[in-house]
Amino acid sequence: MSAAHVLVIAGSDSSGGAGLARDIETISALGMKTCLAVTAVTVQTHEAVERIDLCPSELVEAQISAALSANPVAAIKIGMLGSRKTVTRVAAVLRAHADIPIVLDPVIASSSGRALLAEDAIETMRESLMPLCSLVTPNLPELALLAGEEETESEARRHEQAGRLLGGGVRALLAKGGHAEGNRAVDTLFQANKPPLRFEGPRLPGTMRGTGCMLASAIAASLARGDTLETSVRTAKTYLSERWRTG
Repeated sequence: MSAAHVLVIAGSDSSGGAGLARDIETISALGMKTCLAVTAVTVQTHEAVERIDLCPSELVEAQISAALSANPVAAIKIGMLGSRKTVTRVAAVLRAHADIPIVLDPVIASSSGRALLAEDAIETMRESLMPLCSLVTPNLPELALLAGEEETESEARRHEQAGRLLGGGVRALLAKGGHAEGNRAVDTLFQANKPPLRFEGPRLPGTMRGTGCMLASAIAASLARGDTLETSVRTAKTYLSERWRTG
């Protein structure tokens, strides 16, 4: 029997700064193996997304099915999906694997502002895919979009947005505070019937692309090892801080 794998469903980034390159790097650093379903091929520098070619949705579905049949998949990490058809097919095939923890990083736009998910796919993601996931990891702009509201600086309103998504069937949600202001960066874990759990630390200087990819992948790798959700989030946050310092 081969070692447990994390299945990554995401797009490529030619610069190596985000997407599959960051996912594989992170999962390997945490001692797990990776198998893949490529959803898109992108042409990127560290400053801009220059081209996006989406893979046909049936090809994405076939890759997922093949990866699941070829390897003992212990967790799944989902990143860029691109289109409503792909969201629908991914949800359909994963519905039959409810025993595998799934971490969804709902990639809606690049750090440079380029749309990476079709507008008509957001509702499908919210209704068909997010309830299947063990954890969804939106940044604050994504949290607002998924909740169907404007982005807000009010922490109370953000809690309401997260509550609305939990009420719609999302099991757990990690609202990432990287886009907020202040010297402290706060990520908040929301789970149904539990008080919110804050993960707070100093806001790290500088910038590094692919942090959302790395965080979600690290959580998935930790879940694949059998860690609890809260432990997995802490492990991922520690990994990301250390990775940031080493550059």
